[in-house]
Amino acid sequence: MAEIAKEVNGGDAQDLHSLLSSPARDFLVRNDGEQVKIDSLTGKKIGLYFSAAWCGPCQRFTPQLVEVYNELSAKSGFEIIFVSGDEEEESFRDYFTKMPWLAVPFTDSETRDRLDQLFKVRGIPNLVIVDDHGKLVNENGVGVIRSYGADAYPFTPERMKEIKEEEDRTRREQTLKSVLVTPSRDFVISRDGSKVPVSELEGKTIGLLFSVASYTRCTEFTPKLVEVYEKLKENKEDFEIVLISLEDDEESYKQDFETKPWLALPFNDKSSSKLARHFMLSTLPTLVILGPDGKIRHSNVAEAIDDYGVLAYPFTPEKFEELKAIEKAKTEAQTLESILVSGDLNYVLGKDGAKVLVSDLVGKNILLYFSAHWCPPCRAFTPKLVEVYKQIKERDEAFELIFISSDRDQESFDEYYSQMPWLALPFGDPRKTSLARTFKVGGIPMLAAVGPTGKTVTKEARDLVGAHGADAYPFTEERLKEIEAKYNEMAKEWPVKVKHALHEEHELELTRVRVYMCDKCDEEGQIWSYHCEECDFDLHAKCALKEEANTTGGDGAAKEGGGGESKDGWVCDGHVCTKA
Repeated sequence: MAEIAKEVNGGDAQDLHSLLSSPARDFLVRNDGEQVKIDSLTGKKIGLYFSAAWCGPCQRFTPQLVEVYNELSAKSGFEIIFVSGDEEEESFRDYFTKMPWLAVPFTDSETRDRLDQLFKVRGIPNLVIVDDHGKLVNENGVGVIRSYGADAYPFTPERMKEIKEEEDRTRREQTLKSVLVTPSRDFVISRDGSKVPVSELEGKTIGLLFSVASYTRCTEFTPKLVEVYEKLKENKEDFEIVLISLEDDEESYKQDFETKPWLALPFNDKSSSKLARHFMLSTLPTLVILGPDGKIRHSNVAEAIDDYGVLAYPFTPEKFEELKAIEKAKTEAQTLESILVSGDLNYVLGKDGAKVLVSDLVGKNILLYFSAHWCPPCRAFTPKLVEVYKQIKERDEAFELIFISSDRDQESFDEYYSQMPWLALPFGDPRKTSLARTFKVGGIPMLAAVGPTGKTVTKEARDLVGAHGADAYPFTEERLKEIEAKYNEMAKEWPVKVKHALHEEHELELTRVRVYMCDKCDEEGQIWSYHCEECDFDLHAKCALKEEANTTGGDGAAKEGGGGESKDGWVCDGHVCTKA
């Protein structure tokens, strides 16, 4: 903020009129065509809203901003001015009809571009707060509105400090009522719509479930949680769950909640986002545990529920220490058969469809490949893994790889598996769930290595294959130390710095870079690069050290270790659109 504030506020500080007007215009417009003099904004806090109709994140944020504007404009004199990033006037007009505030006329592209540059707008939606003198107050209006809504007014650093201090105090003095009761609501609801007073929950262990019904991870987690919840109810434990849905579609909220046995905050309850911030939510689903005193017992037990089910209750530090000891003993006793055999499921599939007994794989080095056809990173990684598999297999027959599919149907599984030369679990095999839990599979592609004893060697084999290829086999710590020594020896006689005709601006420094593209030969490189940090420029050593293309500088020999959617140049992800 300091950099922008210096440019906006420093030197010849502009007043609001010079900021928003042009030589031919001293007014702003409403969506009905009414012209409003810029001078009439005297005494108001102003939000400059950089947004566009084509921007999905903008379309999602605008209704929230409308709600805050309607709450503040009448009683506090807050005003918003739309600075459009649209390219067609029709799109501007259609979008502007949803906005109750003012706008820089679409025809004044010069002023719009000037404001973009002045406030260094690199992403939208973007809301910049200024006072009636044009002085910058807050450059992160979108984040502030999303987090605090109208409570953040007047959006000054002093108000932000007050909010932070208030949040810290609330955490220190937290009770169940301070968490779940608001000035307008002292109840939660059951799935039939009945109101349950929060006072009835006091003295119980409470799970606060932050979830979005449409998120796959949430839909995968809730059946296990239902099982745990119902078991605890059967055991007459003083335990309750309150759903804090972050779903923005009411029908999805209703369809999800009416199938669950626990309680919830009402749909779109204003305290939901405040609670997400209060508990510093970082992932979904999150199950926060409050003890009978209303204090936080655990910030998120979702993973523990996945791993241990009802055994994790009552989620105390002592219980987790007990579970950790159990897990350690289980890991030390792990064998290939203990992780791959379940009842009659004692086999994997060969390429010809034949059943290969797990017992026939005992004593081998095994890679477990968690992947799916629908996953683009998986499809990109699989061909490289095929090459690595063939290279390792040529050197060691006591090696095998097993595909563990997350495909959504048999046809996709068959098509994807046809590209692979190794073994696989059958499609839909229930062992996939326990394997994913054992190896903590949070995303795919994921590659875990199991040694000849059946114990886990590493859960990071994908990174090792990416960095070292078949050379990483058998993925042990000892092998990685050998590789490290080899790379250090490789660079021992190379110069620390070089100059090169392709990059005369700066010297290139010998640098450890996991993977890069050489800017001379356009081929992938790994581990060592002659690199310019400032320009993100890389050369292979073989390309950098040719005498006709460079001159050596520096200290001579290197020391050991080497020292979504797009529119008009914009790219959108789920939260923001940025200039490409």
